[in-house]
Amino acid sequence: MSNINEKLDRLRNLIQDQDFLTGKGLSNEVNIRMFCYEPKDEMAVRHFTKQLEKDNSLECNLICHNLYHVFLEICEEKNIIKKIPDMEEKKGSDYLKDRILKFSTTKAFAEKMQYEPHEKGDVLLLTGVGEVYPFMRVHSLLEELQTGFDDIPIVVLYPGSFNGRSVILFNEFTPNEYYRAFNII
Repeated sequence: MSNINEKLDRLRNLIQDQDFLTGKGLSNEVNIRMFCYEPKDEMAVRHFTKQLEKDNSLECNLICHNLYHVFLEICEEKNIIKKIPDMEEKKGSDYLKDRILKFSTTKAFAEKMQYEPHEKGDVLLLTGVGEVYPFMRVHSLLEELQTGFDDIPIVVLYPGSFNGRSVILFNEFTPNEYYRAFNII
């Protein structure tokens, strides 16, 4: 199935399925699923996500987090957002990246996304994986989320590939090991 729209329609149906919502068939593994797509399909995936967020007929409670927006919130809290252009110009991109990585940790992202109580039927949907690179890597974030979101499914919309052992962002970068997830389609 190569048509992105068909895959997205299938995803919409799967996130509402009771077996998916309860993690049935995962042998007590954490219910983390990867929806991988070709990076060229990013705009179709973004459009789908916007439509999904507005869909009141879903039989699940979709909790959407664009990782880039979470990143911007973290930067705003640290009062650095307006300083970024000058800092990069004066000190360089590497300095800026190192500085930002000190406070935009997996723990900071997880805390921004956490909410209580998690309800039956909740689905955590993560987008913006490519947008937030290199400040956050999804394999590291998922390790952090495993404990705080172990009672609800997590779906990652991933511009790249996942072979069951590692993720490859944009199908170009060095693979990063991550084995706790499953391909959703």
